[in-house]
Amino acid sequence: MAQMTMIQAITDALRVELKNDENVLLFGEDVGKNGGVFRATEGLQDEFGEDRVFDTPLAESGIGGLAIGLATQGFRPVPEIQFFGFVFEVMDSISGQMARMRYRSGNTVNMPITLRSPFGGGVHTPEMHADSLEGLMAQQPGLKVVIPSNPYDAKGLLISAIRDNDPVIYLEHMKLYRSFRDEVPEEEYTVELGKANVKREGTDVTLIAYGAMVQASMKAAEELEKNGVSAEVLDLRTIAPLDVETIVESVKKTGRAVVVQEAQRVAGIASQIVAEIQERAILHLEAPVLRVTAPDTVFSFPQAEEAWLPNHQDIVNKVNEAINY
Repeated sequence: MAQMTMIQAITDALRVELKNDENVLLFGEDVGKNGGVFRATEGLQDEFGEDRVFDTPLAESGIGGLAIGLATQGFRPVPEIQFFGFVFEVMDSISGQMARMRYRSGNTVNMPITLRSPFGGGVHTPEMHADSLEGLMAQQPGLKVVIPSNPYDAKGLLISAIRDNDPVIYLEHMKLYRSFRDEVPEEEYTVELGKANVKREGTDVTLIAYGAMVQASMKAAEELEKNGVSAEVLDLRTIAPLDVETIVESVKKTGRAVVVQEAQRVAGIASQIVAEIQERAILHLEAPVLRVTAPDTVFSFPQAEEAWLPNHQDIVNKVNEAINY
């Protein structure tokens, strides 16, 4: 196995699928010669040519329309939206076309599109670059929404997404790109979409998270253990569809749950998870299901980002509230 950062694992997954299937095409703003803002596609145009890895105009709506047209012709497009805060320019293509095509066509037209995009705070980006808008995607039937938390999952999930015949929104948290390395197989492998992963076993409380908040939850679990609290950490990996079965199974074991998301309290998917737990496992709960989220304001300017974003201490405090309920 190789030691890879998450960005290296993503590049490796793209290379695997470009080699595996000649119908896979990569395109977006500056993804060709420059290799993208974060160098996720670095070297791929040189290796596979300008016909398969190419730049587009600065027009997200055009990127979405191109992906739809290519998908109807048998290609597997992997478009990049340079930052997910710009997704509103391509919402009609995503929600009005990609998500509905299988239903609209009577199951005769597939949309094997994997739309990649970076998002997330903690790296002091300009306004509209870091917004957590995954909740908008998860609320649209017909889309799969994937958010890896580590390099191993990043590669396996991306390969699975590209091979899927339905549209997948694949979101990459910017803070995780180069923050740590993980053992990643150099050969191809897949991680199942729609399946959560128990990152840490526990008995007293379940921490449910995705993306960068998985790392914060793991850090919180380590601190809680010093005080005699055993926290189970559940990495959702896919937020649409949700792995409700694994969530409920964990909560039934621990009797308490804290849902952690970087998105604002009214955004993200935390409230949906809370509702699923209350409907399916309420008689197993020792306390209300609690949430750790960002406040209900517009994403802060970089100077206030650290105070605005949820962190591991917020998780510890919320777990103690659940334990002492």
